[in-house]
Amino acid sequence: MTVTFEQFAVARLPSLLRYAVVLTGDHDLAQDVVQEALARAQVKWRRISDADSPEAYVRRMVLNEYLSWRRTWAFRNVHTVGERLVDINDARGGVLDHADGVVEADELWSRLATLGRKQRAVLVLRYYEQQDDEAIAELLNCSPATVRSHASRAIKKLRLSEQQNRIHAEEKS
Repeated sequence: MTVTFEQFAVARLPSLLRYAVVLTGDHDLAQDVVQEALARAQVKWRRISDADSPEAYVRRMVLNEYLSWRRTWAFRNVHTVGERLVDINDARGGVLDHADGVVEADELWSRLATLGRKQRAVLVLRYYEQQDDEAIAELLNCSPATVRSHASRAIKKLRLSEQQNRIHAEEKS
């Protein structure tokens, strides 16, 4: 039995939104990215529904839409802690209820926002989607070595950012 586009969209929308929130770090931009990807998927639904995994196909469309997003989204990345926590709760599927988790999550979103799109996409695909380097390379249309390079640079940048935050905090106290 073939699933209609409407049935697919209703069933998979929450998962696609969580994925896009983790990619973009911005709930509003995630909604825009998913909306655009689903609009394109609806036009091609007959072909997509015949694929081995329609969800994987649409997730790739979401990733491609994020990577090619035309608007500058960096300036939109200014949020209050509460807004970020809603996005994190949505992405994790749980509730953060203690102050340390709030601070840690906010710092993580701030550091992730400093990464380039491909570096961020590699980390999301590797750690959130649990993809291996070969699968990520296929999704990003690059070599596994390039994936490892993006991941290495991203992790290094996140570590440097964390060290700078600690130094800055020590200077304040």
